[in-house]
Amino acid sequence: MRIALIHALRHSPPPIEAAFARLWPEVTLMNLLDDSLSADLSRDGRITEAMTGRFLSLASYARATGADGILFTCSAFGPCIEAVQRALAPLPVLKPNEAMIEEAMAIGGRIGLLASFEPTLQSMPPEFPGSLTVTPKLAEGALAALDRGDGAEHDRLAALAASDLAGCDAIALAQFSLARAASAVAEMTGKPVLTTPDSAVRKLKRLLG
Repeated sequence: MRIALIHALRHSPPPIEAAFARLWPEVTLMNLLDDSLSADLSRDGRITEAMTGRFLSLASYARATGADGILFTCSAFGPCIEAVQRALAPLPVLKPNEAMIEEAMAIGGRIGLLASFEPTLQSMPPEFPGSLTVTPKLAEGALAALDRGDGAEHDRLAALAASDLAGCDAIALAQFSLARAASAVAEMTGKPVLTTPDSAVRKLKRLLG
């Protein structure tokens, strides 16, 4: 079984690889990274047709290698991933956050959505069903800390931002790169913390395992 992981942030591979190692170690993983996608989205401020074409190209390459499923790991590119899902059906193609949203629905109520990449807080909240109340929060400076190799500061800033979400029923970490801060966020808020890597691996295992 081969799962292709397609990334737009260079911090995304370690947390999803760790989740597979814990939850489904038998599969073979392949990583495709184009970190210029996130830079271009930050610059342009919107999803473009060219970005969608790049996602389709990456996914087609992954399928050509024999991938049994594809998992995208950047939450800010929902429309691009939906285009891939349509193009490659019935191949399982998962958005990074869809499995976590399903687990949030099972909890219900008010969900705090923590992100360190600001465009994610524009694209992701509409993906939650109307039955949930989503409270978005940006962990300012956390991604920059991770970019300079300061993981401890990243986790501190994520937990500090999450303190504003302590009134929620659960905290959803919107990006794979935030998963490393899950324990710090849980300690700060005392609430259940959902991470995109663990939720995604659990869903893929149900679909393919």
